[in-house]
Amino acid sequence: MKIIIAFFVTLVMAVVMLISLSGPYTEPPEEIPLPTPSIDDLIPQGSRKDSEMMIRVLFGEDLTEIPLERYLIGAVAAEMPASFEYEALKAQAVAARTNVLYRIYVAPNSRHPNAQACADYTCCMAFSTDEALRDRWTDDYIRNVTRVIGAVLDTDGIYISYNGEPILAVFHSSSAGKTEASGNVWVADLPYLVSVDSPETQDTVPGYISTVTVPKNEFAETIMEVRPDVVFGERVESWITDIKHSESGRITELTIGGAVIRGTELRSMFSLRSTAVTYEWIDGDIVFTVTGYGHGVGMSQYGANAMAMDRKNYRLILSHYYTDADLAGP
Repeated sequence: MKIIIAFFVTLVMAVVMLISLSGPYTEPPEEIPLPTPSIDDLIPQGSRKDSEMMIRVLFGEDLTEIPLERYLIGAVAAEMPASFEYEALKAQAVAARTNVLYRIYVAPNSRHPNAQACADYTCCMAFSTDEALRDRWTDDYIRNVTRVIGAVLDTDGIYISYNGEPILAVFHSSSAGKTEASGNVWVADLPYLVSVDSPETQDTVPGYISTVTVPKNEFAETIMEVRPDVVFGERVESWITDIKHSESGRITELTIGGAVIRGTELRSMFSLRSTAVTYEWIDGDIVFTVTGYGHGVGMSQYGANAMAMDRKNYRLILSHYYTDADLAGP
């Protein structure tokens, strides 16, 4: 018994001595996570055509000079879902690069003469900052951003040309079976922006078919704000006549209350997702049924993704949507 007591006394003294030497007990520190690398950290070092070309970009009111490569990464990340097939992302990267070169060498943008590109999707292309991408992608940030970086770097310097010049490589979200010719949306008929088949379907595109319901009084008021000379009869069924469609099936123009209105105007007035529109009158309301999303000209992004899923590479995708155009560069 004395031996046991002596053992415990010795053990207690040893613990006391250890505490006196090491200080009071503290909780072990929590593991500190390493910071997630930024886009700039993830871009490989080295000399590339895009990394060496500096461009002036307007971010809001700030004019900044950055490498073309860095602008394209932010633009592709903003304009196309990073989950799309890799060949579709590469096609998007080439289209984005081509649009920048078009504005530099062919038709500078009069809306910002001091800048060669901007971050406004209604003017040039959308652009996502590194911070915005972290917030949007959260746990998928590294996977998504490396795919976008890869798509830009794997197509370094490649652009679409026609007669030796970069083209206006416009694109849109989804088409209604066919893309639209440029002359039906804007003024000019461009030979590389004609109507072609596009393979996306309702099964592959979220919100492919949408509806917009407008009460008849609101419909009439909206039209009269733009065309005060219109005259509406008593029967709503007589308000819309002479609907004309393009080869792609979109409305090019129609007559409302005696006034001729372009399909693009109709889309803008009622915030329709495209001009691929049908309508019917239901209980005094006009119900628009809309297929696809966007102006319909150039490359359909969901169509490009469908082609990539069908094992088409980015070169075949681009040659399909930009008729008779060539790929130039390295």
